[in-house]
Amino acid sequence: MSKKLVLVVIDALKPAMLERAIATGRAPALARIMDEGVYVDDCVAAFPSVTPVCAATIATGVGPDQHLIPSMNWYHREEARYVEYGSSFSASRQFGVLRSLTDTVYRMNAEHLSHEVETVFETLDDAEIRTAGTTYLIYRGRHHHEVANETALARLVTSTLFRRTIDGPLELFYADLYATRKTGCRGQLGMPGIRDQHTGCVGAYLVENDLFDFLLFSLPDNDAFSHRNGPHSQVTSIAAADRQLERLMHAAGGPDAFLEQHAVIVASDHSQAAVEERISLDRAFGDFDVATQSAARSIGAEIAISPAQRAAMVYALDSEHRCELVAKVVDAVSDLDGVDLTCWLTDPDGGEGVVRSERGELRFAPGGELQDDRGVRWSVDGDLAVLEAQIEDGRVRTPEYPDGLSRLWSALRCPTAGDVLLSAAPGYEFVDWGGADHVGGGSHGSLHRSDSLGVLMWCGTGPSSRSDREQWSVRDVTPLVCEHFEVAFTNARDA
Repeated sequence: MSKKLVLVVIDALKPAMLERAIATGRAPALARIMDEGVYVDDCVAAFPSVTPVCAATIATGVGPDQHLIPSMNWYHREEARYVEYGSSFSASRQFGVLRSLTDTVYRMNAEHLSHEVETVFETLDDAEIRTAGTTYLIYRGRHHHEVANETALARLVTSTLFRRTIDGPLELFYADLYATRKTGCRGQLGMPGIRDQHTGCVGAYLVENDLFDFLLFSLPDNDAFSHRNGPHSQVTSIAAADRQLERLMHAAGGPDAFLEQHAVIVASDHSQAAVEERISLDRAFGDFDVATQSAARSIGAEIAISPAQRAAMVYALDSEHRCELVAKVVDAVSDLDGVDLTCWLTDPDGGEGVVRSERGELRFAPGGELQDDRGVRWSVDGDLAVLEAQIEDGRVRTPEYPDGLSRLWSALRCPTAGDVLLSAAPGYEFVDWGGADHVGGGSHGSLHRSDSLGVLMWCGTGPSSRSDREQWSVRDVTPLVCEHFEVAFTNARDA
C-alpha cells in the first residue's frame, strides 16, 4: 500500500517569500519537505490566475476550457445574470450576499463545475481510497453530506440560509457548515485569519484517528494577508501556515514519524504581485449599454463586464453582432492605462486566438510546427513582442507570460468565459463591481509571470527531479496524486 498522501494548498504562496521564510527559520515544516523532496519555484497557474479558476484546475488537472470555471466574476448567459464568487464583500453586496454565497458554496461545485470531468476526490472515491478535505472551493466527491449543527453559529446559519445536502469526499470539513465528525474544531464560518487554524485542528484530528488515505489540507489565509499587506509581507503568513503543518506532523508523533507514514505535495494556486494603480472599466465602456446587477434592467444590454482583480472579461451579449461588438470592445480598451493584453477568438467556435498590446498583434492556434515547453504544438503569426516570445530551433517560449499560449487558449475556449479577455500590466488591478481594489497591497489574475508563478513541492512521492518536466503547472497536481495511488487519471491534458 502506498503511503498516505497530504496535498497542502497554500493560497498565493510566492516562491521568493517561501525561500525567505525558510532561510530565516520561520517555516521549519516546509523546510523539511523542501530538503527531503523536490522543489519547483516556477509552477504555472491557470489563467485567469484567480483562486476559483486555479482551484478547479488543481482539483481536476485541466484548464477552464474543460472544467468551465472561468473567473472570479462572470456572466451566466443562460440565466442572464452575473456570478460573483466573492471578489470583495462590497462586490458580493452588489449582487446579493446570499446569492454570492450560494454560488460559491453550492453552485460552483454542483452546477458550474463541469460534470464531464472528475475531481481528484471523485477519482479516488471511485477507487475506494479514503478521501478527506478541509475548506476548499472545489470539494465535489461521491459521498453525501448533510449540514452540520455542532456549534450555535453553525446551527443558526444552517437553519436559516444553508440547508442543502452536498457531495464531497468521505470526510468533509467545510467552514463549520459541513463536518463529518464532531472534532471540537471551530472555523467561524470560514473567516479570514481563522481558516488555517481550523484546517490544522481538523487535520490533526484526522491524523490522530487514522481517517484518511488522501487529505486535501487547505491553507488559504496567506492570500488574504498578502492582499492587505502586499506579497513581500508573506513571511509572517507563511510562518502561520507552517505552524498548522507542524501541528499535522506532531499529531503523527513528530516530523520523522509523519514523513515515514505520509507523502506530501505542497502547491500554491497562483502567486501575487504588488498593486500600485487601479483600472476602472466603466471609463472605457461609458458609451455601451452594459448589463448591471439587475437582470430586469439589463434586458437588451450590449455587453457584460466582469472584473476579477488583475484580469477581466467582456461578454458580447448580442450574438448576431458579436464580431462588431468585439471590435468595438477592443477599440474601447486600446487606450486604457494599465491594460497589458487584450485577447479574443476570431471565431467563437474555433478560429485563431488574437492577442493585442501596445507592442503589436499576435495570432496563434494549436497544431502548428512550433513546440512549447510542455510539448504542445502551435502556429504563431505576427508580432512576437506582444508576448515577448522567443522562437529558436522549432521551440516557442514565452518566459514573461509562462505557458502563455496554452493558458490563453484554454481561457478563450472556455464556454462560460467572456468574448474578450484582459490581462493587467504589472502594478495594475481592475476595480471590482463593489468599487474595491488592493492598491497598496497585492493581487493576482494576470497572465504575467509576476502573479502566475507559484510553488510546487513533493516529498515521498513523484519524480526524483524537477527535470521530469520542462515546465510544471497546477494542471500536474491531480495527475501526481493519481500516480501516487496508481489510479488512472481520466481527464484530458494540455491543449
